[in-house]
Amino acid sequence: MTTAPTTDRRPIALDFPRLLTGSGPGYDEHLRTLGPLPDHRGLIEEVERSGLTGRGGAGFPTARKLSAMTPRGVVIANGSEGEPLSAKDEWLLRQRPHLVIDGMLATARATDAKQLHLVVGPASEAAARQAVGERRDARGIEVTVTQERFVSGEASAVVHLLTSGDALPTDHTVRLTTRGLRRKPTLVQNVETLAHIGVIARFGAAAFRSVGHPADPGTRLFSITGDVQHPGVTEAEGGTPLRSVIGVASPRSVAGVLVGGYHGTWVGREALERPLALPTMPGAIPAGAGILMVIGEGTCGVRTTAEIAEYLAAESAGQCGPCVNGLPALAELVARLAHGDRNHGLVGEVERMLTLVDGRGACHHPDGTARIVRSAMRTFAADIEAHRHGHCLAAR
Repeated sequence: MTTAPTTDRRPIALDFPRLLTGSGPGYDEHLRTLGPLPDHRGLIEEVERSGLTGRGGAGFPTARKLSAMTPRGVVIANGSEGEPLSAKDEWLLRQRPHLVIDGMLATARATDAKQLHLVVGPASEAAARQAVGERRDARGIEVTVTQERFVSGEASAVVHLLTSGDALPTDHTVRLTTRGLRRKPTLVQNVETLAHIGVIARFGAAAFRSVGHPADPGTRLFSITGDVQHPGVTEAEGGTPLRSVIGVASPRSVAGVLVGGYHGTWVGREALERPLALPTMPGAIPAGAGILMVIGEGTCGVRTTAEIAEYLAAESAGQCGPCVNGLPALAELVARLAHGDRNHGLVGEVERMLTLVDGRGACHHPDGTARIVRSAMRTFAADIEAHRHGHCLAAR
């Protein structure tokens, strides 16, 4: 999961280093390959011209978040990666940590931030601390290890971790860029987003946009898991068809793909030719956090969704009714579908429960759980009907 999959696919033709084609983890090699980080005076404008969007899942324009920061604030690099299917953040922190640090330092200079925090999962701690310790300009970066739970990667959970030591999401009525950590303006960016900023700071917006689609420029990392021969991390241009992205991992067969992880959406094999990109690209499948799980023809999508729903119900922050009561009830209903309950009203019960949890939680955890279940009801409708009649299409 932490190395790029072996593939014979021709690599992307790049005229400057990107995330998977640059230097190794050491700072000396990083400097030999890329040189020192320039003092980029117009970074926010350059990021805006690049079209870079956040790689943590929401896809928000990065320049807008940078512009919202007022001086003397806080920059937080979010590498907590609570999503079980994701490995890209850990890969970056182990193999290209200095691109992440470059992005942090360039962002701090551009926004006049005075505090820098790098939040990582336990598996990335040693690599992150070593990288920070290798360079004099990174001495002000504080490395913090988060808890291993699903909701720990949410932006407000990262801020709460640094405030109280507990990575629980909180309900913010004011944007973090206005008032976040210790009431200071706070910018929380995924480590991949910051690595791209490290590239843009050196090579500029035009170089970043030289690959990808005009509606989704540049590249993005994808973690690929599931019924594939070579799970791991790969890099693809914005707008690359789903079939091409998962093809590097050599799927055994494809009955469906979960796009975006446990808070993502299921798509069927009919979607394989659609591009993975921002939602603004016509016909695109939203790439989200860059997480892809392939299920083959012998894997039941309904049962897989039931297992995920049960996991998500247990990973609740326990702070609101939709999480404490709604998600376990939803998970139980989906489990009944998966195990062949022939109650004709069961599908309607699932749909009713979705309306009770979606958009009603203290954080986005209920929304994401509702999203994956709702997409499963659509994508695996034929499978659900087969289950109601006592058999499973995947078991044929």
